[in-house]
This record gives sequence, C-alpha cells and structure tokens, in this order.
Amino acid sequence: MILSGESESHAFGLALASKTLAGDVITLSGPLGAGKTSIARGILNGLGFAGEVPSPSFPIVINYDPPLLRLPVWHVDLYRLDHPEAIEELGLDEVLSDGALIIEWPERLGQTRWPNMLEITLEMQGDDRRALTASPPASWEGRWPL
Repeated sequence: MILSGESESHAFGLALASKTLAGDVITLSGPLGAGKTSIARGILNGLGFAGEVPSPSFPIVINYDPPLLRLPVWHVDLYRLDHPEAIEELGLDEVLSDGALIIEWPERLGQTRWPNMLEITLEMQGDDRRALTASPPASWEGRWPL
C-alpha cells in the first residue's frame, strides 16, 4: 500500500482503529519521518481520543484510558531504549488484558514478541510517499486487510 502525506497516514490509522481489539499489539517500523506517529495519532483518534497526541519519545510510554477512548491504549516509543532487557521494566503486558499497545521502533524489542502482534513497516519513497507493508497474525483474520 502507498500512503501519500500525513493525511493518508492518519486516515490509515483511523481505519486500523476500527478493527483494533483488546489484546492487540500494533508495531510501527520505519526511519525517522516515515509517518509512524501520524498512524499512531490516527489510531488513537479513531478510538475516540479527541485531544492532542504527542510523540512519546521522551516519556517512552503514554497511557490513554476510557472514557477518553473506547479501550485502554499504551502508546510506546522505544527509540531511546538502549537495551531490550529494559522492556520488562515497562510492564507492557499489563494493558493487554483489556487494552492494546501501539509500539514505535519495535526493532528495540529484541526477542520480545506477542501472539497478536500486527507488524507494520513504512519505507520512504520520495518526499511525501510511504510504502506500507504489514504482517498480520492469525488473530487479525477477518480484520485484515482493512
């Protein structure tokens, strides 16, 4: 799939939100400026969050809870994480019983994987175009493609 500009990345996130369920882990890979945060913003907006969605680069994890959106979501940015061992300290599994994870820079997860992990990769194709590829797990059957 090709996305042109921030608005299409956001729209993709909105569509993805309509299919997101508790227990889902959505990972967003790609270089700086590829649109990972634009997709994450679309997902959060599509789940009902109407406020500003900052990048979690510095806090690493930003929690969003109902009633601001329809299910709890943790937006995670692992860019500044130096060691995969620190993943356990973040307690990311805590939200998955009734919520979802959106993880930017999943390359920093090391060997950590979840069975419901939808892996999305963005590649830059010029100034305003991004090629999106996805690896949907079995739990996304009937929900993917969007």
